Amino acid sequence: MSTATEEAAGAYDRLSELKAFDDTKAGVKGLVDAGVTAVPAIFRHHHLQQQVSSSSSGGAVSIPVIDLSSSDARARAEVVAQVKAAASAVGFFQLVNHGVPGELLSETLASVRRFHEAPAGAKRPYYTRDPGRRLRFNSNFDLFQSPAANWRDTLFCAAAPDPPPPEELPPAVRGALLEYGAAARSLAARVLALLSEALGLERGRLAGIGCAEGISVVCNYYPPCPEPELTLGCSAHSDPSFLTVLLQDAHAGGGLQARLGGRWVDVPHVAGALVVNVGDLLQLVSNGRFRSVEHRVLANRSRDTARVSVACFCNADIARSTRLYGPIAELTSGPDGGARALYRSVTVPEFLAHYDMKGLDGRPALDHFRLH
Repeated sequence: MSTATEEAAGAYDRLSELKAFDDTKAGVKGLVDAGVTAVPAIFRHHHLQQQVSSSSSGGAVSIPVIDLSSSDARARAEVVAQVKAAASAVGFFQLVNHGVPGELLSETLASVRRFHEAPAGAKRPYYTRDPGRRLRFNSNFDLFQSPAANWRDTLFCAAAPDPPPPEELPPAVRGALLEYGAAARSLAARVLALLSEALGLERGRLAGIGCAEGISVVCNYYPPCPEPELTLGCSAHSDPSFLTVLLQDAHAGGGLQARLGGRWVDVPHVAGALVVNVGDLLQLVSNGRFRSVEHRVLANRSRDTARVSVACFCNADIARSTRLYGPIAELTSGPDGGARALYRSVTVPEFLAHYDMKGLDGRPALDHFRLH
């Protein structure tokens, strides 16, 4: 693959390099296993801003941690207030005492690591870019659309409402992946109820319009990077979902950051916690009351240990949904509304088609659907 010197000299055919990388079906892990010592040109992000906030700096924004352990009415009202504040101002929050067993969290991370660290030949049968496949392994879903590739590999599973049969799953993840997806979906339903109340709506309103009918489990693997200052684990983006539930490991070699107040703020690992963030579609139906914020993942700075995360994207039933999603009527009319609709209505397949076509190019997907 081309080096930075060859790129600068013009001896660089990007499309050929992308095809050659994709044809290996080994992903970024394959490059690392081959002993690559420099980031190939297709992964280089020009003008990369590696600004990281310090949690000890004065006035720094932090990611709220919300405890779901209490269930009485007074405690619930406080949790609703905390979720409302976090979703409105930050777009991210961490949940503790959420009810998903710690053993399942640990086994899910371990199983994802086992899959990605298996020999290339064991993973190759699952490598595909066919969006019709419910299970697919590849590197960079937008490899041929984005300005620069990211230093990560991904195992994707459409886990609900129609999961693949267990025998179609790789043996490494067969025991945990679908169980974790179901647990994350149940947690998402609880969070959607809290968010509905935060909007002044009935508790079941957001779930009732299908915001968690579909679950995609996205298992990311971030190998050690020889030049982490030149690339990213995942480019800046917002999520094409209603809600995202994220499980991240305790690895310290580079991780998730959210863009808040003009700064990149770390989303730190909290033992036992699950990270929740507002997706683009929730910002749309809430008419901008909840924020889908830009976030990214730094390239892994460790020399020998990969980082693993598992994101559950909560969405409509993508294969069947024909519902038009626009700002909820009560939020644009009546005594508690009055604000004009900020976005046009869109089906989820239309939104996802736009998101996938543009790739992670740094432009907010929601801008395409904003009313002027």
